[in-house]
Amino acid sequence: MQTEYEPHAIETAAQRHWDETQAFKAVEDPSREKFYCLSMFPYPSGRLHMGHVRNYTIGDVIARHQRMLGKNVLQPMGWDAFGLPAENAAIKHGIPPSRWTRENIAAMKGQLKRLGFGYDWERELATCDPDYYRWEQWLFTRLMEKGLAYQATATVNWDPVDQTVLANEQVIDGRGWRSGALVEKREIEQWSIRITDYAQELLDAIDQLDGWPERVRAMQRNWIGRSEGVLMRFGLVGAEESLEVFTTRPDTLMGVTYVAVAAEHPLAQRAAADDPELAAFIDDCRQGGTSEAELETMEKKGYALGIDAAHPVTGEPVPIYAANFVLMGYGTGAVMAVPAHDQRDWEFAERHGIPKRQVIVSADDSPCGIDEQAFTEKGVLRDSGPFDGLTSEQAFEAIADWLAERGVGERQVNFRLRDWGVSRQRYWGCPIPVVRAADGTVRPETELPVRLPEEVVVDGSGSPLKQMPEFSALANGETRETDTFDTFVESSWYYARYCSPDCETAMLDERAKYWLPVDQYVGGIEHAVLHLLYARFFHKLLRDEGLVDCDEPFASLLTQGMVVAETWYREDTEGRREWFNPADVEVSRDDKGKVVGAVLRGDGEPVRFGGIEKMSKSKNNGVDPEAMIARYGADTVRLYMMFTAPPDQSLEWNDEGVEGAYRFLKRLWNLAVTHAEALRASGASAGSGEGLGEGQAEGPSEGLGEGLGEAEAEAEARREVHAALKKALFDYERQQFNTVVSACMTIVNTVSRLGDEPPAQTVRREGLSIALRLLAPIAPHVTHHLWRALGLGEDILAAPWPAVDESALTQEQITYVVQVNGKVRGKIAVPADAERDAVEAAALANENAQRFIGEASVRKVIVVANKLVNIVAK
Repeated sequence: MQTEYEPHAIETAAQRHWDETQAFKAVEDPSREKFYCLSMFPYPSGRLHMGHVRNYTIGDVIARHQRMLGKNVLQPMGWDAFGLPAENAAIKHGIPPSRWTRENIAAMKGQLKRLGFGYDWERELATCDPDYYRWEQWLFTRLMEKGLAYQATATVNWDPVDQTVLANEQVIDGRGWRSGALVEKREIEQWSIRITDYAQELLDAIDQLDGWPERVRAMQRNWIGRSEGVLMRFGLVGAEESLEVFTTRPDTLMGVTYVAVAAEHPLAQRAAADDPELAAFIDDCRQGGTSEAELETMEKKGYALGIDAAHPVTGEPVPIYAANFVLMGYGTGAVMAVPAHDQRDWEFAERHGIPKRQVIVSADDSPCGIDEQAFTEKGVLRDSGPFDGLTSEQAFEAIADWLAERGVGERQVNFRLRDWGVSRQRYWGCPIPVVRAADGTVRPETELPVRLPEEVVVDGSGSPLKQMPEFSALANGETRETDTFDTFVESSWYYARYCSPDCETAMLDERAKYWLPVDQYVGGIEHAVLHLLYARFFHKLLRDEGLVDCDEPFASLLTQGMVVAETWYREDTEGRREWFNPADVEVSRDDKGKVVGAVLRGDGEPVRFGGIEKMSKSKNNGVDPEAMIARYGADTVRLYMMFTAPPDQSLEWNDEGVEGAYRFLKRLWNLAVTHAEALRASGASAGSGEGLGEGQAEGPSEGLGEGLGEAEAEAEARREVHAALKKALFDYERQQFNTVVSACMTIVNTVSRLGDEPPAQTVRREGLSIALRLLAPIAPHVTHHLWRALGLGEDILAAPWPAVDESALTQEQITYVVQVNGKVRGKIAVPADAERDAVEAAALANENAQRFIGEASVRKVIVVANKLVNIVAK
């Protein structure tokens, strides 16, 4: 075998072998246990970043490990190809989004292949292909027939620059996440899917997701937001109408001092017709997002409508305000306001001079005033008429019953979850398969797929579909819908289509029932709510169509940590920051690693440390994976990613750590090269294709410990190897790959210290055989090459997963380090079952220990079981 470790040649050869043998092609086999491993597919931006590399390395390690355990593994890859970024890039470069997207797919596919990921590329899909999106169009038509898909007016976040609807999560500080434009609230016709029909099932099933992080499960519970309360009706003074409100705190009903309605509420709209100031206020409320988080933190503004509501218990008139913190799309668009017991209501009342009426006090008489803030705890009712003295819990029931008996209220379960608005007013997306007749009625398309015209140049003035009669105009005065689907629709079912990628007659076929659910899903915590919730919902839709036979799409979920790095900047006279890549900064540190100074390499002038941040273009602290692979090889990058931090924790990038990973692989290579001939011979002489530890003959073994004989030294080496293996197997099961790498390093260190005699080479061969198999999922190229070069087998992918030899862990003797006054002076070997007195006696009898004790008196002897003896002498 070649002397030097040349990663590029090794990796190219290994990848060629995998391609030629179709090593990762997945074929359904009911006789074998299946394992479906999936990483969240990427948006084809054109280049992989280190977050991609980490995510996909974790998934590949898991898939390769399961393959070596003998399971039938599916690991596919595809492209989340529709979306606004492609459209914006196409506008910038003056080319069709389709061309930009497909060029990027080709570039990123090459990068993924260079990293050696074991994907079944025959199952590759891109969501912009008609063969893919025709089936979500088909499902949407089925949902229309069932009444689960509908069009209605909805209050949405509108980005006036990108000219499209934004999800709440895409509005940051009232601005669009991409354009930075102030977001407006708009009432527009939206196509929606009734996810709320599945709210309770989605909530209940969270408790069955044992393989999901509790943090993610909690986020989904909170997003669904089930609440039990009372729907009650406030009459309108001087009118026959009533105003419905929902509350989870009916115990505070007697503390209502005003009612707040959304700016879009019919009461506010009617009042604004004769009040220009109110109309201006309503127009102002259109600015800003619609997320609950934003509503909680915004300045509470309102306008009195000049209308009073009648309290449902006392009949007392309470004023009605239009308020910017109430949304028409949440609940009834109206809330009863109890400023004494709700902080948002308290802030509004402070601003508008509205009285606060405290009706709940602490049950234990602790201070609970409302001068500084609302008292929001539950307690005991006071000043509440017939309900005085009841606890909040008792009052919930009593007030609910009182209202129900009089026909002005009833118990109700509500959800924070809203129906899923899937319309987007952009071009680069899946066309919504709906036809509108001249009279305004709608019907689902019957000819599918509705193809998106691809050779279209967009200019940012809105969707070109609206100006393309060849797309939108049909016969008999009918027109085709020009909105496209939210790209979350495509990403909500891609995992299932991988199972039946070439099926031309149905969305899914029987193969999906073999592979689903996904056994291991890997992706970022930022997708914990929307993508994962929508995918769970979509899976239930597929189930109800008879396309899948399980209830949930993902059995286990691993949310990997971010890749972070140092940031460096300079600030100009106006406070603007210019960010510099860490590779361009020379840093001085003290002996504890703390930064004491930094200069830009280009000009030698100082730069400031901006902290540790997620790698991003905005902070210019990214590391190019291609550059790392070109310098060190893919295995080094993969090994570094797995060794530096557990998968679910943030990984702080460090160039010295990459160098360390490279040095370890070179050391492994050099060890194999040095002993290659002897290792092959030891396998042959043992009469086994792998020679896994047979034939422990006598012979000297240098460096394994003073006081050990040759056979004992080899036995000690095997014990260390199998102890490390036992830990690595445990760590693989809990997906702690950083400690798996540590165990492999321990094994390599152990077998490196062995001598050159045949018995030692046999132990070395066994140790390397174990280390290579443990490393194979993490650093697959070099382990593939060494496995063959050392005569261990033809293909490490087909090798049996290593098993612990428990007999190797049984120690007849234990080696103790002997210290005198805390300094190591020798080693002793004693029987494993030796009593403490015998261990002390052996340590005191050690020749080197006696020499350092000299004429001093032994004051005490400290024995640390199975490790060391410290003799204290003065």
